[in-house]
Amino acid sequence: MKRYILWLLGLMVLNTTAFFIYQARQPEPPPALQTTKVSRMDLEETVLATGTINAFKTVEVGAQVSGQLEKLHVDLGDRVEAGVLLAEIDPILQQNSLKETNAELDNINAQIVSKKAMLEEYQKAYDRQVQMIEHQATSVADLESARAQRDSTQADLVALDAKLRKARIAVDTAEANLGYTRISAPISGVVISIDSEEGQTLVSSQAVSTILTLANVDKMTVKAEISEADVTKVSPGMAVYFTILGEPDNKRHATLRAIEPGPVEDSTSSSSSSAVYYNGLFDVDNSDHILRVGMTAEVTIVLAQASNVLAAPVSILRDTEASGQTVVDIVEEGRQQPRQVTLGLNDKVHVELKDGVVEGDELVLHPFTVEGDVSLPSGGRRKGPPSGGMR
Repeated sequence: MKRYILWLLGLMVLNTTAFFIYQARQPEPPPALQTTKVSRMDLEETVLATGTINAFKTVEVGAQVSGQLEKLHVDLGDRVEAGVLLAEIDPILQQNSLKETNAELDNINAQIVSKKAMLEEYQKAYDRQVQMIEHQATSVADLESARAQRDSTQADLVALDAKLRKARIAVDTAEANLGYTRISAPISGVVISIDSEEGQTLVSSQAVSTILTLANVDKMTVKAEISEADVTKVSPGMAVYFTILGEPDNKRHATLRAIEPGPVEDSTSSSSSSAVYYNGLFDVDNSDHILRVGMTAEVTIVLAQASNVLAAPVSILRDTEASGQTVVDIVEEGRQQPRQVTLGLNDKVHVELKDGVVEGDELVLHPFTVEGDVSLPSGGRRKGPPSGGMR
């Protein structure tokens, strides 16, 4: 009985060993094909950029005269209309200057009256000398002296006329400076910053001292930084849309207005190998005042669009850089067969198929891995565009 049990155990070990050896020598079954179906969708070829939202028009309101800021009539965030009084500077210095210039003007006017009276007297004296010289009742020297007095007085009047014009200009300047002590809003807008406080002394000898900043925020300008690799592909007039961090699902549409010719200055890096960007500008309505100065905008510039076209994931392509006519693999009656197709718009996620297939055709996926991409599962797609600018 004991020999029988040992024999039975040995037979079981032998059978198990033979089974595992057989399984190890069997070839692995070929992997199942990953496929996707041709479907209709909307495609866009785009350039991605990060932008900053700015006010359409910003004005720094400053003091054109020196003095103490006596009164500030607005607060941060106030909305004001053009012409509204914003601030007042102590006007005592400008009032005294106006009084001085008016006094000088009066002095010159008095001098002119005096000189005109003298000229009239000298003219009469000269006329008498002319009459007397005809009758030889006076000397030539007296005639010449009378002429010299008359001519000198006429020259003094000309000089006084010049001083009079200069004095009037001084009065106008003093009046203007006095007016500058009352600072009014140059545009309608919102007070976005206050740089000076009441009681602060403002000095405008070389540069205008900024008191506050007004901005027209009913319309905003977005400055989108476009990389040098993509800037040659975009041009004014192209459609753009963007989202902000607070409203990622709300697309705001606009039109690219201009591209600044010079690169964006980067004060944080002096390396010659750092990336170069150019500002693309476009304007957007902000009548709801949701957009604020300094917000970040995720901008998409549309290079090309295709609506309701036949398309499939780009992983149906054997070569990811394929364009024009190429060959894809189609599954028909359970068999894989090559099929020539013409490619259209490629947004790096899906590619348009212009001919060679119909909606519902099953195509073989060729998963590939490149920097920034991932292999696609059957019927799947990447979660988003590759890192970088264009997609």
